[in-house]
Amino acid sequence: MRKAQIGDVIAFKNGLWGIVEKVNENSVIVNLTYMENFSELELEEKTVVNHKNYKIIEPSVRN
Repeated sequence: MRKAQIGDVIAFKNGLWGIVEKVNENSVIVNLTYMENFSELELEEKTVVNHKNYKIIEPSVRN
């Protein structure tokens, strides 16, 4: 599995998805405000996701 890069859109945890803002050794920091229904879900704007727990659904244009 390829690790996500900054700007990739990833999906994880029961249909949540967002844009990768930072890549760490074991995880990525994801901005969830990219989801159309973000305001309805009452979530924090950003979250940390382990590399094992996401799928890249849209690579960034830089990749």
